[in-house]
Amino acid sequence: MNESSRSKQTPPEPYSEPQSEPQSEPLIRNVSDTARWVAVYRARETERPDAHFRDPFARRLAGERGEQIAKSMPLGRDNDWSMITRTYLGDQFINEQVRQGVDMVINLAAGLDARPYRMQLPPSLNWIEVDLPEILSYKEGILRDEKPLCSLERIRLDLSNAAARRDLFADLGRRSKNALIITEGLLIYLTADDVAGLASDLAAPPSFQSWILDIASPGLLRLLAKRMAKQLNAAAPFKFAPPEGPNFFIPYGWKPVDVQSFLKNAARLKRLSLLFRLFALLPETEKSRRDRPWSGMCLLKKQ
Repeated sequence: MNESSRSKQTPPEPYSEPQSEPQSEPLIRNVSDTARWVAVYRARETERPDAHFRDPFARRLAGERGEQIAKSMPLGRDNDWSMITRTYLGDQFINEQVRQGVDMVINLAAGLDARPYRMQLPPSLNWIEVDLPEILSYKEGILRDEKPLCSLERIRLDLSNAAARRDLFADLGRRSKNALIITEGLLIYLTADDVAGLASDLAAPPSFQSWILDIASPGLLRLLAKRMAKQLNAAAPFKFAPPEGPNFFIPYGWKPVDVQSFLKNAARLKRLSLLFRLFALLPETEKSRRDRPWSGMCLLKKQ
């Protein structure tokens, strides 16, 4: 059963971070566990003297399970750059949209993102986090003594319930004048039909004007399927990598206005190994985005 509640009105549910995991239980049980994994990358960047962003909550949010997941990945530290660059670009897009007058940010599948606590956001900004009850309760437990820098509301909802999410979007649409949507690290776990349905639903409220998302190419999906841990492929397989790239969203009411390559930006941020720096020198075209192992962060605007 889906649950919707606002954390400002109800106390957080109890949480626990186990000290050790049973032998029979996989490290990655579901998509929500990938949020702990990604938090490790934010923690690693934060602890660098030349960090491009700082998330002082990431290490606690990742917990022991997050560290174990990160250590189990075949790519090891070679994967740090993509997650770090994704977070960096997301921050840049958010800051720019807030400067342009966004009054509400809606973070779908928010996971363990801590931007309302770590970014310099205006107190008047309404930040909405939507995710499953378990992951939000875990985060509330970790951050119970911290204070967000803007107005923060958490809503417990299974986004796969189309009717429930449409009701939520309609309600948030009425409460905002210029809303920004974030789906960071979400779409890759959905089918193309699921993404199309979500895109159409997000286009319905007139106040939903901007959308930040990350996207991968079919070439990257094939590479990751071969190189990622078997437990990730089993519990949270990657699915969405449209041949059309960011133009996939045009029939559903959204136009790409800014597309930033993870590889090119990671080179600029000096987060690549020598081999990847050589790959970053290759020119990018629409064809290369389809055929090469490519990924990027996109800003879409309502058409």
